[in-house]
Amino acid sequence: MFSWFWDALSYLGLYYKNAKILFLGLDNAGKTTLMHVLRDDRVAQHIPTQMPTAEEVVIGKIRFRAFDLGGHAAARQIWRNYYAKVDGVVFLVDAVDRERFPEVKKELDALINDEMLSDVPFLILGNKIDVARAASDEELRSALGLHHLTTGQGSAPMSDIRPIELFMVSVVRKMGYAEGFRWLSNHIP
Repeated sequence: MFSWFWDALSYLGLYYKNAKILFLGLDNAGKTTLMHVLRDDRVAQHIPTQMPTAEEVVIGKIRFRAFDLGGHAAARQIWRNYYAKVDGVVFLVDAVDRERFPEVKKELDALINDEMLSDVPFLILGNKIDVARAASDEELRSALGLHHLTTGQGSAPMSDIRPIELFMVSVVRKMGYAEGFRWLSNHIP
């Protein structure tokens, strides 16, 4: 009935869709760096996340309440405490650290198959493509078993299919993640 009102507010930048997003992935994948780049547009060296942190970030028409929960083994034990009312998961992967791909796959599979996240879209970011020895899109998809899970990088939401997609990015070079977040914002109700 008042859609013109919301369209006008959105156009003027006065209205945002709100979303709770979890930044997950193993330690050293780039979660904290991405959070700070999104917040301040600055790349800096960070110590490993010891305690969960939350930031408010606006990307496009969505105001994200983003939670960086850390990725070391002890931090992964509390991830489940944050699943309630989550609208999306951003899962970062260090595309250079091939030795940890089996561990990444195990954690990602557990998240994707968790009943509490069954309807939540997953944006998977293969980070560090600026490093010459980084895995390719195809190699990372194979290592993580994503070929049968991903739904495509198109922006139109599909009905009855949980959106899951991989985007190859470089957080430090500020490449690729904007497209990923646009994709995610189109799949958040």
